[in-house]
Amino acid sequence: MKKEFDYIWTDKKRTIFGLPISFTRYFITETKVITRTGLLSITEDECELYRASDKKLKLPFFQRLFNCGTIHLYVTDVDTPLKEIKSVKNPRKVLEILDRQINIQRDKYKIRGRDMIGASDDLNGEF
Repeated sequence: MKKEFDYIWTDKKRTIFGLPISFTRYFITETKVITRTGLLSITEDECELYRASDKKLKLPFFQRLFNCGTIHLYVTDVDTPLKEIKSVKNPRKVLEILDRQINIQRDKYKIRGRDMIGASDDLNGEF
């Protein structure tokens, strides 16, 4: 099978004891975050990094015991406004990779967070 992307980071969702026994896999490329789920029937969800508006890192107690955490990525996407990268190893390192790639993509398209908010939000509905 031919590799379609150059992955910057990839990992599986961790389950009990931080073991990667799951059929959910996460990929970060230069431009996208990809979630692939399933064993026989595979579903992939892609999100362009420049669309990210906010990030949140959650470190629940049992995930923290095994150096795992969950990243919530809020994006301006119709079908998936909240992208979750659940229970991955070294979540702070992954968050740094995401930060770097998001900023690179925003600079490439000359977009910042304020540019993704509609004009009516800035004017409070007044003209």
